[in-house]
Amino acid sequence: MNASIIDLRYKTSDILAALDKREHVTILYHGKPRGTIIPLEETTPSGKVCQHEFFGMYAKETETVEDVMERLRGGRHDL
Repeated sequence: MNASIIDLRYKTSDILAALDKREHVTILYHGKPRGTIIPLEETTPSGKVCQHEFFGMYAKETETVEDVMERLRGGRHDL
């Protein structure tokens, strides 16, 4: 698909629809190609959240969430 600078402003939905159909969009300025918008590759996360390396990293923590937040925020207003 070819799109002018004006099309970028007024026909954005058409350009996005073309990208959804996996088309490359060539941007024209005074009728000459200036750049290309290409659709992103589909990136799907692999595995489950519980298999992520950071899942459960605080499992051995004995401090409550409220205590951690108080420690992090503490002293903010103390001079």
